[in-house]
Amino acid sequence: MISRCLLLLVAALAASAADLTRLKLIPERMQTYVDQGTISGVVTLVAHHGQVIALDAVGWADVENKKPMRPNTIVQIMSQTKTFTGVAAMILVEEGKLDPTRAVADYLPEFKGQMLEVNGAVLKPQHPPTVWQIMSHTAGFPFLPPDGPFQRINFTLDATLADAVKGYAAAHMINEPGTKYLYSNMGIATLGRIVEVLSGKEFSAVLKSRIFDPLGMTDTFFFAPEEKRSRIAMVYQHDDGKLALSRERAQAGDPSKYRAGAKYAGPELGLYSTASDLHKFYQMLANGGTFNGRRILSKQSVDAMTHARTAVQGGYGLTVQIMDGPHTLLNLVSPGTYGHGGAFGTGGWVDSKSDLVMLFLAQMNDGKANPARNAFWQIAESAVQ
Repeated sequence: MISRCLLLLVAALAASAADLTRLKLIPERMQTYVDQGTISGVVTLVAHHGQVIALDAVGWADVENKKPMRPNTIVQIMSQTKTFTGVAAMILVEEGKLDPTRAVADYLPEFKGQMLEVNGAVLKPQHPPTVWQIMSHTAGFPFLPPDGPFQRINFTLDATLADAVKGYAAAHMINEPGTKYLYSNMGIATLGRIVEVLSGKEFSAVLKSRIFDPLGMTDTFFFAPEEKRSRIAMVYQHDDGKLALSRERAQAGDPSKYRAGAKYAGPELGLYSTASDLHKFYQMLANGGTFNGRRILSKQSVDAMTHARTAVQGGYGLTVQIMDGPHTLLNLVSPGTYGHGGAFGTGGWVDSKSDLVMLFLAQMNDGKANPARNAFWQIAESAVQ
């Protein structure tokens, strides 16, 4: 009885610090973007002081079949996956198995002797790329290999992570390691392979045992189980100003095929998830590495991940984006807010100054969800004190 009363008190205190009338504007405003045909639908979540104070869904998960978005709709979170890969790596750092200051080649020998190509000249780099550099997108790796069998792996998912990363090792770097920010899916995939090798398990199994299961994330996975597919949202883009299913134009392939036959558990873009599951993950980060009495990371690891190591877009830490650019305060977001977005318009953020977790889960493949996301930020941030 005492514990239940305490939980109710905590929830009441969280609610008292938020303008609940203002929060009701979120689904109303999101509906206008659906009505205008800007987005197909969206799930939004706001948590304050650790408590979910708003969870809404508007629009369509499947426009053609008139299937509505629901709070438990499953979406592809794409590059938000990168932060999960970073957490898995930091778990290994805490166990003394991974040193982020060491060279990538110390863990993956296929990267020994990797060369640098600048203006057509192939050179030996001054220093080999390190693990922390691939985590911060400063290792000099391209976004994807410029040619070869794995150039479209993010679309086809038709090779194992081990085979793909061996192919990446044969590609040349395009910047001297440590000198420039260059966003790289290839780098985070390489980090995932390091996690796989040091753990002695397939990458998706590592995340399930070390992150998903301890946090109770039962709707988060790389390969969609048959029984979950009816809850998965489709992915859209605009063709001639109208919403159209992305099909093969979407990364990870036609969303209506649910990645059938896929082999690639992409550490850089592979996860499906829900708002409730993602809240557990981001709340864990907001809490300094713990959630519901389960410690996933130390506070030191969270601090290391959220320390900016580049000046691009406000900063990038270790697999997290850090907001501090000119548009941050214009969207009422506190400088230093961190998290990650995804290619289909998803995003999760922790505003430590406001003790706020915000999730925006659209499924748009053309960047057109950004205005709705900005409106969501503005309402959510202005609703809490």
